[in-house]
Formats: sequence, C-alpha cells, structure tokens
Amino acid sequence: MDDIVKQAMAKWPTVPDCYGWLGLDARGNWYMRDDRAQSCGSFGSGQTGAKGSLLQHAKLIDFIGRNYAATADGCWYFQNGPQRVFVELEATPWIWRISPDGSIRSHTEQTASCETAYVDELGYAYLQTNLGFGLVHTQDVALAAQCIEAGTWLLEHCHRADLPRHFHYVTHPHALIGPREDKKKPA
Repeated sequence: MDDIVKQAMAKWPTVPDCYGWLGLDARGNWYMRDDRAQSCGSFGSGQTGAKGSLLQHAKLIDFIGRNYAATADGCWYFQNGPQRVFVELEATPWIWRISPDGSIRSHTEQTASCETAYVDELGYAYLQTNLGFGLVHTQDVALAAQCIEAGTWLLEHCHRADLPRHFHYVTHPHALIGPREDKKKPA
C-alpha cells in the first residue's frame, strides 16, 4: 500500500466505506460507476449503462492496483486514502494475463505463479495462484491450454456457481450490508 494512503488512514480513521462506485470487469478493466450507472443495474448484469465509465488514466489505474486488497470475508476494495472503495466484480478478484513463455501477471501488473488451472462447465479458464484465484483473460486461453497440455499446470474442473464460495470472494460487496441510504461517493 502507498505510504500516502497509510498516512491518510492514520489521520482520518473513521471515514465511511464506499459501495457501488468501482467495478472490475472480466477483462481486467476498471470502471467508475456514478449514480446513473448504478441506477441501470448491478455491475456485470449486462444491462446497458450499468458498467459505468471505463477508467483510462494510467496513473489512476496504477494507484488503484497498488492499493487493491481484500477483507477477511472476501470483499475486495481499493484503499483510496482513508476510505475503502469496495469493488464490484464481474467475474473474479484477479484477471490473469499469460505470456507465451507461460509467465503470469495480474490486471494489477503483479507476477504470479500457477498452483492449479480450472475450467468450468462453460469452458472458462481460471487459475489458482500464489496471489489468489482469478479468471484467465479471454485473449490468453490458448496460452493456458498450451501450459495444461504440456503438463506444466494441473487441470481440475469446477462449477461456476461454486467459485465465489470455494475460493472465498464476494462479487457484490454491497449485498453483504444490504441497501444503504448513506452509500458514499469516493472521497
């Protein structure tokens, strides 16, 4: 976590959490979800406008990635200074990119090593890594298949509906707290 974030947390320890304003899609892209986007439906619902605005500012994306973490109950968030901005996940908390040499990096540019590869009933590929569980980026599925066929990665089958419970992550953190009138905007 950035030092400036740690300092802000120490200075303002009681800033309320923020829900619904940040989303991570199945391709590793971050989306800012304003009131209009949130009124269109939940993130990842497929409803027009529900995703929000694609973040494209490289320094902001890097800042989010450096300050991305999870709570003990599996809710992922971005520590924005003293405020936790909980992340709506379209798929999983990590999106993996695979290089031709089989190396793995996350959507936050962290390197990882594969422990087990998974495929669900719809053919989506996932990896359990030393950093955690995530979806293989759609453009890299052929590279994942090569690693599996070469015997580099062990393959197991899974059921999509069981993934959040089995790998301990929450796709919609606001659902744990229920509807809130005091849903805060990012500070």
